[in-house]
Amino acid sequence: MKIAFIGLGNMGGPMALNLHKAGHSVSAFDLSSAACDALRAQGVPIADSAAGAVAGADAVISMLPASAHVESLYLGDGGLLAKIAPGALVIDSSTIAAATSRKLAEAGAARGIAVIDAPVSGGTGGAIAGTLTFMVGGSEADLERARPLLEKMGANIFHAGGAGAGQTAKICNNMLLGILMIGTSEAIALGVANGLDPKVLSEIMRRSSGGNWALEKYNPLPGVMENAPASKGYAGGFGTDLMLKDLGLAQENAAAVKAATPLGGMARNLYAAHSLAGHGGLDFSSVIKLFQKPG
Repeated sequence: MKIAFIGLGNMGGPMALNLHKAGHSVSAFDLSSAACDALRAQGVPIADSAAGAVAGADAVISMLPASAHVESLYLGDGGLLAKIAPGALVIDSSTIAAATSRKLAEAGAARGIAVIDAPVSGGTGGAIAGTLTFMVGGSEADLERARPLLEKMGANIFHAGGAGAGQTAKICNNMLLGILMIGTSEAIALGVANGLDPKVLSEIMRRSSGGNWALEKYNPLPGVMENAPASKGYAGGFGTDLMLKDLGLAQENAAAVKAATPLGGMARNLYAAHSLAGHGGLDFSSVIKLFQKPG
């Protein structure tokens, strides 16, 4: 299958590489020359433009930062929907507003192009290992068309519902993740302030009723987990500003459906403060800095 992959960042790059390793003909593109060079060095063909990448593609996969980027790519002046062949399949794995995914699906249907929203969970580690979780919005038939590709990038594939449902599931998940990371950071910082060994405390909580994904795989304190972003200067991973964006999407959605999400709102405000303090480019687990004593 000929696949165009647009967006080669911390998540998209490894996902495109896994498709390439699986034997698919991948034509990739990103506005970042560094991202393109990194993937080219691993043997993945790089197109000279997004339009060049999708020429003759059976499937187009995108992994972009926000709704505005997705709309600009597909629906703007000279957007890709006008260049993708009818009958092709679009899989958008960006985390964006559900309304944007529905808009894209409707525009695709008008041109005979199937569109599903398939945001992911699992972090950069999951992207590299090919163990991501996909939350899919769209028809069952279109999901089955996408499944052979999704299975090369992920280990868990869930059909959340119609167009936009994947995005709704993703923002619910990431709102909970943001809340859990803040709570985990508070608890570890409290223990350290009282002289506890953070590794011992983290293991106690991991095996107790406070256990959660952050303690299992993504400890926010440097030196506790060798491969966590915290132990790598909070580099890579999932950026604070991206978490802030997702928490904002959750709050917008909550307002639209009149849902009460007080902890989600508080988490969004704490990440906003963390970003304003100059940490927007650091991994979201760096939020522990808000709770640590200086020195």
